[in-house]
Amino acid sequence: MKKFIVERNLPGAGNLTREELQIISESSCNAIARFGKHYHWIESYVTNDRIYCIHIAESEAAVREHAKLANIPINTINEIFTIIDPLASNPLEHSLLKMERPVTL
Repeated sequence: MKKFIVERNLPGAGNLTREELQIISESSCNAIARFGKHYHWIESYVTNDRIYCIHIAESEAAVREHAKLANIPINTINEIFTIIDPLASNPLEHSLLKMERPVTL
C-alpha cells in the first residue's frame, strides 16, 4: 500500500458548512464501502479554495477510481515518499531520544 496526497480545487471550500462537509465525507466513506479493495482515507485539510486529502491505496489508479465512485473531483495526486517534522532538523538529538527509551522484550 502507498500513501497519497490528493489536491481538489474547490472554490470557496473554506466557507463550506458543517453539513456540506458532512455530505462530502459521507460520499467518500460510501465509495470506500462499495470499493471492494483495501483503501483508507486518513484525513483532509480544508483551505480557502482547496481540499488536500491523505489516502492509503494500492495505486494512483485506485485513488482515481475512489474519486469517481464518490463523485469528488481530483486535480492532482502525488505519492508521499517520506514525512519530515521538526525532529528531522536535528538527527543526533532524535537518535539520542530513541536511545533513551526503555527496551522491551
